[in-house]
Amino acid sequence: MLQKSCTDENRLTVLHLVQPVEGGVARVVTDLVAAQVRAGLRPVVACPPDGPLAAGAATAGARVCVWPAERAPGPRLGREVLTAGRLIRACAPDVIHAHSAKAGLAGRLAVRGTVPTVFQPHAWSFEALEGRAAGLATAWERFGARWSDRILCVSESERRTGQRAGITARWSVIHNGIDLGRFRPPGRDTAASARSSLPLPDGIPADAPLVVCVGRLSRQKGQDVLLRAWRTAEVGDARLVLVGDGPYGEELRRAAPDGVVFTGPSSDVRPWIHAADLLVLPSRWEGMALAPLEAMACGTPVLLTDVDGARESLPPGHLPHCLVPPEDPPALAAALTALLGAPALRAELGRTAQSRTRSVFDVTRTAGAVLRLYQELVGQSRPTTRKRTER
Repeated sequence: MLQKSCTDENRLTVLHLVQPVEGGVARVVTDLVAAQVRAGLRPVVACPPDGPLAAGAATAGARVCVWPAERAPGPRLGREVLTAGRLIRACAPDVIHAHSAKAGLAGRLAVRGTVPTVFQPHAWSFEALEGRAAGLATAWERFGARWSDRILCVSESERRTGQRAGITARWSVIHNGIDLGRFRPPGRDTAASARSSLPLPDGIPADAPLVVCVGRLSRQKGQDVLLRAWRTAEVGDARLVLVGDGPYGEELRRAAPDGVVFTGPSSDVRPWIHAADLLVLPSRWEGMALAPLEAMACGTPVLLTDVDGARESLPPGHLPHCLVPPEDPPALAAALTALLGAPALRAELGRTAQSRTRSVFDVTRTAGAVLRLYQELVGQSRPTTRKRTER
């Protein structure tokens, strides 16, 4: 059994094994390791070198190791598992924290319960798949749970999705948190100045409402559903802006009606959030999306699909206005029409969303809860073949 003293100057070493390296997972890991550095932990991030995660984690104070892993399982999986095992032995962590399905697969196969292991799915892989592939992913998650000292979900609904899939595990639920110092309401003049600084096409009226969607251009985020809804919604002179890049980019550009703006990737989405009159995220599945939390912390109202984490993100009074079924363009169009036609309602939704988000979703609180989880696991004396029981 791999073993290391759990303290060195009372500092835990945690190895974050991560794939993917962009989007919400990268932001969660970067914010988490920054908070862990401030708290005196020694975070190590093992991830592929491409994408923003490696640089962001290093800047946040983590030690970064190259783990060359592809996003999806493939013929290189065996090599990826062996490489993960070598990195883990070299790092000798007190805790392994595997983020998302691929790292959860490789990390748990490499360690198999010999080091306290936290698996955080960041939305379940089987939700992204169909047919036999979905069945295989579900079967693996049921089996792999035996090598997870804790499965960490970011919402109660994400946990329930796992339970409905037949995964028996020891569960923890810790909501995503955001950096409230970075994401805060703009000053009176900041929103106007943010809009004037954005690369918007000429000819957009200065007072035209902006509807912004921040997310990887992918099937998961549902921008295709938003484009279909936009065609039928009564939006007046409002403009739709899609911030991000991804594998569906070209397909979405071909399908977009006139006037939709594609910005490409953005290293800082705050100017878009500050300039937005409404942020929309029409996801097909999530654990708990970050972009809506970031927007609400800035006082920007949001419109979401009813996927895991959405109801827990929104204040209860927002549900009739700000939540629609996934993959339902008519319902999304009706909600867009209603919100764009009600500026006073949007302003009130923004105020109440800001208050709730800033009181509930602070990354410092999230990091503290994660640290307590690590300490609990490291402090436990457990045999490597202990049966996991559902809690």
